[in-house]
Amino acid sequence: MHKYRDYVELEAISHAISNMVACKFLHGVLFTVLSAYTVSGAAVSRSYERDLQNSSWHRYVRSPSSTIVKPENILFANITGNVTNPNGLLKADSPPTILTRKEGDTDIPSLVVDFGRNVVGIVSIHFAGSSNSSEGFPGLKLAFSETQHYLTNVSDFTRSDNMGADQKLTNGTDQPYTWTDQAGCQYDTKVCSDGLHGFRYLRIWLGAVEGDAPYTQQYGAVSISNIELEWSAYLGTPDTYTGWFECSDEDLTQWWYDGVYTTDMDTYTFLANETDPRNSASSTLQGKEVIFDGAKRDRDPYVGDLAVAALTSYLSHDNPDATRNILADLADHQRYDGWIPPASINNYTLDLYDYPMWWVVCTADLVMYTGDTEFASKYYDVMKKTLDNYYAQNLASNSGLLNKTNGYGDYAFLPRSGVITYYNALYIHALHSAAQLADILNHPEDSSAWNSRASAVSDKILARNWDPAVGAFFDGGPCPNNAADTICNVHAQDGNGLAVLSGSVNSSLAISLLDYYGNTTSRPYGNAFYDNDLLSEGFSQRVYAFISYFELAARFATPGASHSAIEEIKRLYGWMSTHDPEVTFWEGIGANGSPYEEGFTSMAHGWSTGIVPLMSSYILGVKPTGPGFRTWQICPVVDAGDLTWARGQAGTPRGPIQVSWSKVDNGTFEMHIEVPKDTSGVVCVPTTGFNSTRVLMDGKQARQAANASIVGPIATSGDGYELIQVDGGSHTIVVGA
Repeated sequence: MHKYRDYVELEAISHAISNMVACKFLHGVLFTVLSAYTVSGAAVSRSYERDLQNSSWHRYVRSPSSTIVKPENILFANITGNVTNPNGLLKADSPPTILTRKEGDTDIPSLVVDFGRNVVGIVSIHFAGSSNSSEGFPGLKLAFSETQHYLTNVSDFTRSDNMGADQKLTNGTDQPYTWTDQAGCQYDTKVCSDGLHGFRYLRIWLGAVEGDAPYTQQYGAVSISNIELEWSAYLGTPDTYTGWFECSDEDLTQWWYDGVYTTDMDTYTFLANETDPRNSASSTLQGKEVIFDGAKRDRDPYVGDLAVAALTSYLSHDNPDATRNILADLADHQRYDGWIPPASINNYTLDLYDYPMWWVVCTADLVMYTGDTEFASKYYDVMKKTLDNYYAQNLASNSGLLNKTNGYGDYAFLPRSGVITYYNALYIHALHSAAQLADILNHPEDSSAWNSRASAVSDKILARNWDPAVGAFFDGGPCPNNAADTICNVHAQDGNGLAVLSGSVNSSLAISLLDYYGNTTSRPYGNAFYDNDLLSEGFSQRVYAFISYFELAARFATPGASHSAIEEIKRLYGWMSTHDPEVTFWEGIGANGSPYEEGFTSMAHGWSTGIVPLMSSYILGVKPTGPGFRTWQICPVVDAGDLTWARGQAGTPRGPIQVSWSKVDNGTFEMHIEVPKDTSGVVCVPTTGFNSTRVLMDGKQARQAANASIVGPIATSGDGYELIQVDGGSHTIVVGA
């Protein structure tokens, strides 16, 4: 397991003028003035006016109110040695905090600053003064961590620890590495900083290493008057929200905003000196806003993450450029055979098998949520080459299914190959997404071919990989050391969830596999992504919120399964929100609910924010059916858990779509919608549990209502909903009145 060091030494400068800031420090870099960061949130469109009566959701927003963030607490239980007035760091008008160590003292003065939640940015430490001697100034060391458990005398992650030996100038201050902009060393290879961090806790202690003499020493006194962080991510304050959500369950409501905050933390400008150091610096991304793969790491934009993180961004802020920039850059680096790189890491060569398919899906999402058909037209041939060349050549002649024989791995670097259900279900999903774009761009032959291929793959994967013994899909590949044409008796969350969403199974089989999976893999912190450990030790205890999103969406999309979706959400997001660092959502969860890769785990990961699209797209029920919501559907899942009401808004290029629904005590259902007038869509009217023979729209029987037409009969249907075609405007629907 990885071990990380981030010794950051600060030389405390002694000045004659007491209680004044002697110098600003960026993560301990001497004499460096705070950079002026551009806050992307300031550029967000504020064209959507807020209804003041619906501002109760503002209290759930997690972002700081300004770009300067102050710590909230000092962890007094962690104080060691001689520390005077530790609260001085929290109050600008308070006497400074003083760390003092005399020669011979064995107790090292240290304290831990708590910012109250995960934050990301550049720390500035202001010094009131320090002692001085002929041997130099006293030094400080810093360690950053997202959790207390991994907060030691080393940070839970540093970029310098991922650099090659020829690049590294120091593990903190005792080995050489290169100074690059914010990160680097002030004096040759001495007094060093690792640069930007995502963290909640900051440990500060008085100390130095011998190699940093004569600039620092291990003894003396340092006075600190102030600590602050300059926020270096999207500043998602209430005025930047073009979408919002509330419901009768306050936890679900809060987790929606926590998901937005998590993705906001990952959204910022791509800068070479603040990104993953493993050859990910890219001149074509430099200076462009992106959604990173985590706040502290890997800090490289990965396209698979966008399958969830981009939806979170679309549904909360009008900021599609962060996604568009990534999709365009990766498409511009497409390989000759049609493969699309997952990220800029390793100079665009990291060989992931599934991520080109996620590029197709995410491109379709971009068009549907933003209306950017110009982007789809520009990169249409890239999509076609990916599906018809790279993946078509991977279709086995004997089965007609994707048979993975090459490629390094996938979203979790899983040791699997062969006819995998997940790859084939994702291929079906990507083919349907591409066919949708082909229809929009008037390429009917491609649309027909891709839909036909998707149908054929659906039939064949069901015939080969369905396990009738348990009523779910096998993962599909062999067990380790077994013959390549055998099927290991293991079932995975990714393939089963995507098989439902891609339409590969009917509702009966969907219920079967969802029941099996929920009953077999339930953990206190979510559903495991494998039902046993035959493929690799510990897989039956690992939970990925990323891939859980697709299983949860499958539950919402399957009639009768929505209660199980809410129950799983409560375990998954309830666990992350109540365990350190709280608020933000984790990259992965391991055995006993711990971070799955110890301190290396990113605890603020955009791909784990599926709670946002789940609530907006299913509980509110708002989805685009045409580019940029030119057409839409509003199909709220009203039988999920104990929910009695929900309300919210989705921003669209044509204006906001607002929905509110409630179950009234007398057994009626009421829903009010407001949609842009130059649009139209379908409203799903719930019938189960209500008197569906009496449906009023705008005060009249639905059949006689203006601007509405009945798509299906107003009578109970198999899935508990009936459909009404509705023109844009303001409408009220009452069922059972």
